Amino acid sequence: MTTLKFEGTVTTGEGNGKKYLALPWVKQQVEEKAGFTPFLGTLNLKLTAPGIERRKLLNKTKAATICPAKGYCLGLLFKASIAGLNCAVILPQIKNYPENMLEIIAPVNLRDKLKVKDGRSVTVSVQV
Repeated sequence: MTTLKFEGTVTTGEGNGKKYLALPWVKQQVEEKAGFTPFLGTLNLKLTAPGIERRKLLNKTKAATICPAKGYCLGLLFKASIAGLNCAVILPQIKNYPENMLEIIAPVNLRDKLKVKDGRSVTVSVQV
């Protein structure tokens, strides 16, 4: 197994991750495939230029999938870690999703646990 490191700046999202993770079928699949019950919210990272190039590799890598209910998009799921904490990266497979964004989920509120606010640089290690 290989690890890809992504550095990015913490940024506030639109709140869609929280709504998505609250869906029972998403929560169940994350529990089965990532091994934890997700906190209802994502840590959004705006990637640096090298991270954007590495992110393109994730779309070509075998991933666990969050299989959608009707009307929702497929999500690619990668196990990851951030500051020693187990987490996962979800890549929504929607048209025009920003290629410079990573959404990180964990069993805890990562902003609180890592004591980070918008603008702070964070590195996440993704298993591929």
